[in-house]
Amino acid sequence: MEILHSKILGEGQPFLILHGYFGMGDNWKSLGNEFAENFEVHLIDQRNHGRSFHADAFDYEILAEDLYNYIQHHNLEKVILLGHSMGGKTAMLFAVEYPELVDKLIIADISPRFYKPHHNEILKALKSVDFSIQNSRKLVDEKLAKFIPEFGVRAFLSKNIYWKEKGVLGYRFNLDSLTENNSEVGKALPSLTVFEGKTLFLAGGNSGYITKNEIPIIKAHFPNSSINTIENTGHWLHAEKPVEFYQLVSVFLI
Repeated sequence: MEILHSKILGEGQPFLILHGYFGMGDNWKSLGNEFAENFEVHLIDQRNHGRSFHADAFDYEILAEDLYNYIQHHNLEKVILLGHSMGGKTAMLFAVEYPELVDKLIIADISPRFYKPHHNEILKALKSVDFSIQNSRKLVDEKLAKFIPEFGVRAFLSKNIYWKEKGVLGYRFNLDSLTENNSEVGKALPSLTVFEGKTLFLAGGNSGYITKNEIPIIKAHFPNSSINTIENTGHWLHAEKPVEFYQLVSVFLI
C-alpha cells in the first residue's frame, strides 16, 4: 500500500491540508507555516499530484481512501481537515465517511454540488507541450500562453514543471490519468450523506463556485456549518488574501 507524500510542520493537533486540481501541498507552504505555530500541519500531495505516487485510478472514493490510509499510517486522530477545490471535495467525502476521525472541517471555495467539467483548455494546453522541443521553462510558458492567456494560471501550473533528469523537463502530476478521469473532478457528494461536526465554508467573492444557490445543499450535508465570503477574490482565495483567510480559519478553530 502506497502512502501519500507530505511535508509535516509544527506540533499539536493534526491539521491536514488538501490542495486542488493540478496543485500540490507546497502551494500551501506560507499559510502552512503560519498554522504550524499552533498545530501539527500536514501539507499533503494527493495521488497523481506533487511527489505522491501515480496511478490510473482516480476518483473521490479512492482519494478519500488514500487519506484514510495516510491517517492510519501516521496514527492521527481528531484531525482538522482543510481542503481547497478538488481537495475540498475529498475532505467532504472523507468527513461523511469517517466522521469519528474529523474534529473540524474547513472547505475553501467548493460546495457539495455537481460542477460541469471545465478544465478542457488547461488539459489541452498541458498536452500540447513536447518537452523534447520545449526544453526550457521559458519555452514551456510560451507554448502554454497560446492556450492560457492568464499569467497567474500559467504560473500556478508551472510549479509542477521540474527537471526529471539533466536537460529533460516533465510534469509532477500524472497528466494521462488526470485527463482520462477529468469528469470525476466535478462529481457531487453522494446524496443523503451528512457530517454533523463543526464546518466552515469559505467562498471567493468573485469566483462563482459558492453562491446563495449552494446554501441549501451545504446545509443539508453539513448542518453545523457556517459560510463566509472573502470579497474581491477568485477561486484561489487563500493565495489572493492569505491574511484574511488565516484570520477566518483561526477564529473558527478557537
